[in-house]
Amino acid sequence: MTHTARRIGRSLALVLPVVLVLSGTLAVSAVPWAGQDTGTQLTASSSDVSVRAKSRAPQDVLRDQLLAELQEKDPGTALTHLQREVENRPSLAKHCMSIARSLGRAAVEQYGPSRAQSFSRPVCDTSYATGVMRAS
Repeated sequence: MTHTARRIGRSLALVLPVVLVLSGTLAVSAVPWAGQDTGTQLTASSSDVSVRAKSRAPQDVLRDQLLAELQEKDPGTALTHLQREVENRPSLAKHCMSIARSLGRAAVEQYGPSRAQSFSRPVCDTSYATGVMRAS
């Protein structure tokens, strides 16, 4: 009896992982990824490659750069660079307040409300402090 049970156990140990992998692969390939209505397409087509990516607005690029700088260094450095960018490119002045608020919210997430508030500067009409306050 134990010899038969061992044989069955060994067979299952070899066959079961193969069956699970195959069934998982079939299940994944049957899902209509990204809302495609026409069959299952698992490879990229060459027609998709030539489509240009949308260009991003300068204020969005600046916001992302400053948020990354806040993560790497500190909010004070990011606020200093925000002020310099607004001085160098006056067209960004109308977006300064929203960028500073975003920096304030991100600073609260990383440093907590009291430490984030210690980095506050009078950049963009105290919008950084507003972002810190609203995130707290």
